Amino acid sequence: MRLGATIPYQGAARLARVAEDLGYDVLLAPEGYRSDAVSVLGLLAGATRRIGLASGVMQIPARPPGATALTAATLDALSGGRFRLGLGVSDPAVSQGWYGVPFDRPLARTREYVDIVRRALAGGPVTHDGEHYRLPAPGGDGAAPLHLRTERPPHRIPVYLAAVGPRALRLAGEIADGWIGVFAPPESVARAVGAIQEGRRSAGLDPAGYDVLLSLPVAVADDVGTAVDMLRGQYTYLLGIGDPERNVHCGLARRLGYGPAVRLLRERLAAGDRAGAAAALPEEFVDRTALVGPVPRLAERMRGYAEAGVTTLAVMASAADTTPDGRVRILRAAAAAAELAGGAS
Repeated sequence: MRLGATIPYQGAARLARVAEDLGYDVLLAPEGYRSDAVSVLGLLAGATRRIGLASGVMQIPARPPGATALTAATLDALSGGRFRLGLGVSDPAVSQGWYGVPFDRPLARTREYVDIVRRALAGGPVTHDGEHYRLPAPGGDGAAPLHLRTERPPHRIPVYLAAVGPRALRLAGEIADGWIGVFAPPESVARAVGAIQEGRRSAGLDPAGYDVLLSLPVAVADDVGTAVDMLRGQYTYLLGIGDPERNVHCGLARRLGYGPAVRLLRERLAAGDRAGAAAALPEEFVDRTALVGPVPRLAERMRGYAEAGVTTLAVMASAADTTPDGRVRILRAAAAAAELAGGAS
């Protein structure tokens, strides 16, 4: 199992160089309410030399597929062939509220989107007459087709999909080179891997070489309770976004049996009690979906994830309530835990 690091835009170059020196395999730049992925990845392409770079993830409703293909090709060229394109549909609150894009039929939309991006990255002119995307647009007689001319290394840029439900996981297996998961204990990862493999088989693809990438919050402390408390703010933020019935993270928590805790958290947020909302999170929930505690305990949990089928474990350096130096310590502790676990590097 390889190590990755999901890093914030604050202090990104420093964290990237630390991770590269420690032997991490890939850096992921998240995209959401706080920052876009592309700006950070451009910085990281210049700040590093060897480590892989990935969007974790670029939001499908934020960009037309042609813009995403051009961005991917450019980042790959700037990084000397180190880029991996991670994509996700985001959630209804962001898709509709931020970008004015409908959230209906997200799987069909994703299938078309990835198809257009892949064909554009392959180098030829691209036209597309689909349900969700049409290139050229209607009435665009004489319009130039999508045709990238970016100079870059002669290889295929890997495409990763963020996915949660069984159908989305099967689609990720069918049309992507890797999966990006979050908020998943080992048993959930094992089920996800099964669905991904179904998708691979249905498409006649070999499961070998598929990257199962899981991004987990990490907090290091001598006792679990202290480490969990360092992550409560991040969990409250993610669980508090948008409509609780359509929030992806709320759905994941409910699937794990924490529906009552989600309801209480949302009630307290609605009442303006953010501290009370954070306190409503069961310690067990955070512990099951993060890496918390001292280094030997992190190593034990890493072994469990490797056995469940994770091939890349991405350390979320930004999730814990800590300082920039504290984020560096998290990266160092995770690397030490991976070495202790054996087989992770």
